[in-house]
Amino acid sequence: MLEASFLHLSDRHPADGDVSVGPAWEVREDAGATTWLPVRLTFADGAEVAAVAVVSGGCVRLEEVRARPALSLDDLTVLADWLEGPLADACGAGGPPSGDGDGDGDGDGDGDGGARRARPGWPRGTEGRWLVAREYRTAQEQGVDPVLAVMRATGHSRRGALRLIAGARAVGFLNPRHARP
Repeated sequence: MLEASFLHLSDRHPADGDVSVGPAWEVREDAGATTWLPVRLTFADGAEVAAVAVVSGGCVRLEEVRARPALSLDDLTVLADWLEGPLADACGAGGPPSGDGDGDGDGDGDGDGGARRARPGWPRGTEGRWLVAREYRTAQEQGVDPVLAVMRATGHSRRGALRLIAGARAVGFLNPRHARP
C-alpha cells in the first residue's frame, strides 16, 4: 500500500517506471489535425499517472492528468521528462506531427519534408495490401474483430481500414466478401 502523500517523481529512476502510450485517435479539420493519445506511467509499488496527450499545431499538451498518490508541483515539472521520449516515439522519430496534414512540419500541407505522423508507418501498394490481409486473417483465427485489428495495426479510422481491406480483397489476398453463384 502506498503511504507517501506525493508521488515524488524526481526521486524515482526511469528503470522503476513503465510508460505506455495507447493507440491514437485523430480528428482532421481543414488543413490541420488534432490527435489524442492515452498515456500511462506505472510503478511496481502501485503508483500511477494517467493522462491524455493532445497533439495539435505542432505542440503537445497534457490533459486530464490523474495520479495516485497525488503529484506535487515539482512532480508536474518532472512528468514531462518521463513522458517526452515515449510520446515522441508514438508520434514518429521526428517528434509530434505538425498538424498541417502532411506531417512535414512546415505548415504548407505539401508533404515535401520528412514524414512525422501519429499514425504508424504502413507500406503502400502490394506489400501494404498483403500485410492488411495477414492482420485480418490473424485476427479471424484469434476470434477477434478483424477490422479493429487492421485499425490498430495501421492507425487508420474504421472507414480507412475498410478501404484497405477492400483493396486486399480486390487483388485476391482475401476471399470475396460474399460468395457469388
